[in-house]
Amino acid sequence: MTDQPYDPYQQPQQQGWPGQQPHPAQQPHQGYDGYEGYDDPYAAQQYTQQWKGQTWEAQAQPQGPTPMSTAETAYLQAQAPHPQAAHPQAAQPAAQQWQQPQAFAPAAVAGEAPDPGYGPATLAGNSRVTDAQRARLEGRSPIIEPGMQPAALTALLGLLLAGAAAIGSYALLVPLVVLQAVTAAGWFRLNGMWPARQGIALAFLGALAADAALLAAGRENGPAAILGTLGVWVLLSLVLQLRSHADPDERMYGLMASVASAALAIVAAGYLAALADAATVGAVAVAVAVLARALPLPTPASVVVSLLAAAGAGIAAGSMTDFGAKGALLGAGAAVCALIGHRVASYDYPSRFVHFTAGVALPLTVAAPVVYVLGRALG
Repeated sequence: MTDQPYDPYQQPQQQGWPGQQPHPAQQPHQGYDGYEGYDDPYAAQQYTQQWKGQTWEAQAQPQGPTPMSTAETAYLQAQAPHPQAAHPQAAQPAAQQWQQPQAFAPAAVAGEAPDPGYGPATLAGNSRVTDAQRARLEGRSPIIEPGMQPAALTALLGLLLAGAAAIGSYALLVPLVVLQAVTAAGWFRLNGMWPARQGIALAFLGALAADAALLAAGRENGPAAILGTLGVWVLLSLVLQLRSHADPDERMYGLMASVASAALAIVAAGYLAALADAATVGAVAVAVAVLARALPLPTPASVVVSLLAAAGAGIAAGSMTDFGAKGALLGAGAAVCALIGHRVASYDYPSRFVHFTAGVALPLTVAAPVVYVLGRALG
């Protein structure tokens, strides 16, 4: 190795990746002034780092025909036009591809029975058949009742309402607010609208407004407080739906669901407007009626047993209050409304969430107006 004099203008050697060949633009040359350099002053920086990956131009180049699978050719047969219309020259080889899927016919063509769990094979796909539609096609009922666990929760909430009503209005307010919140959420989910935070919040705020109006106006002015709050909340629901940018059908459906949810949550305040003894008897009767309805009996027998049990519970609860034997009528009337709410929560194959919201709350909520009316009439 020989010593060379130091040259301050000597260009640094370019460092590249291992095994990398220098780009032609990087080849040094003898300049006009006797020094080595580059034609382009930016060429050294431009080609300092070389990518070995596939570039866009390399990807864009055609690599020859790619063999197609049988499923792809079957799909293209239904989607693409006949190859003779678009490319007459390529009609002969393409025609053979179109005929290949015919060899893969489904087993049903050969006489074998298809799997009953699946529909016929199609290229576009089949729309999902809901459980309720399948039940109707098979001649079964699309009704699924909530069962014993939601009935037990309804009974627990009913007993809490009965005990709190015997204590006072402010004590009754705690389980009542829980009932109103579960009613608002369950009704929207029962109608297939989820999540519906604005509608649930609006209905629940209407229930709280009705409770506040009842506490301020007193039980003697209960109907005015409930109906006034209901009218205001119907107007609010209408204004909110008019501001929506959804389709007219969707807005109408949302309006009906919002109004119904708010009405049910507000009407549940009837326990707060009713006489304390009437609220106690009615809540106990609903609790017993729902438990009896959940027993594993035929539907007609279950309904009869439920009504008789509610009447008996009304007599027992009335004996501890001023109603006495008249509690049987109050209990039976509350039980009829509770069974209606129970039936509504069972309609059209509801989900488990519906059973534990609407299935728990609707029997007590629907019975609230009857508890108020019969309580005033019999008390």
